[in-house]
Amino acid sequence: MINVLVTTTSFQDTPGEHHVLMEAQGWTLKVLRGPLTEKKLLPIIDKYDAVICGDDEYTEAVLEKGKKGKLKAVSKYGVGLDKIDLLAAKKLGISVRNCPAVNPPSVSEHVIALLLSFSRNISTHVHDIKKTTWNRITGTEIKGKTFGIIGLGAIGQELSPKLHGLGLKVLAFDVNPNRIFINEHKYVELADSIEHIFTNSDIISLHVPLNKHTKHIINENVIFKALKKKPIIINTARGELVDSYQIIKGIKQGKVKAYLTDVLKEEPLSENEPLLGCENVIITPHVGSRTFESVQRQGTLAVKNLMELAEKWI
Repeated sequence: MINVLVTTTSFQDTPGEHHVLMEAQGWTLKVLRGPLTEKKLLPIIDKYDAVICGDDEYTEAVLEKGKKGKLKAVSKYGVGLDKIDLLAAKKLGISVRNCPAVNPPSVSEHVIALLLSFSRNISTHVHDIKKTTWNRITGTEIKGKTFGIIGLGAIGQELSPKLHGLGLKVLAFDVNPNRIFINEHKYVELADSIEHIFTNSDIISLHVPLNKHTKHIINENVIFKALKKKPIIINTARGELVDSYQIIKGIKQGKVKAYLTDVLKEEPLSENEPLLGCENVIITPHVGSRTFESVQRQGTLAVKNLMELAEKWI
């Protein structure tokens, strides 16, 4: 009997085919609500053969403790692997799988939702109306603006034609751009440097993984020296891509128009979150990929990944 720990809340909270597939495997399931910290995982991880996880802290210490017990595999629900020590997993012989290219439709739609919500003051108007306040704020059109995409991977490629359809000029930078995509989508202007994005964009959206090269890719130097057009910055990737304290300072000093984010450094939301209550900041609770369609795609693939790995143990 295979013991499986499931911690991803999107997987748990959304009914669908992924539940049917998982329950059909006959695994012994334990469900906890993540994301779990290293401290919470250390006492329990050795009891499980595998996990279907979200953004839990699979540090070297956690993986070593798991290996001393039963742990053989980590199936990541989602794409980002920055919370999993991949070098430690490889050294210990623990298999790690993720779910690439399943959430671009949902995340790209969320980017546009955030942009329109801010540009047309949707959240402010809804809040005012609930208080029976008829406060009509003048909005801003997005048509004709230059939208800079940093990271032209699966989500950036899904987002580009939607932006073009809305009349935006699409500018993109990627360290290893997909030339086939660029050739097939002539309206996408490929920037030769990230600085070109910072200089020329009215809106900047981040679509890169979190690693040592991208942590605080939006930092003090970028905000106060590189940005030229007082852009809106959108982040649906990872909270630590942006230095929150500098973005707050940038908004207050007129260097950044707004920060629209679906992700934070610390999740779930902490009452000490510096972005809370800041003017021209919109925060959503990491729901960019949480649609019924996307959850079922990701969940089903996470289960199938674990099924394939489990065949090797049986």
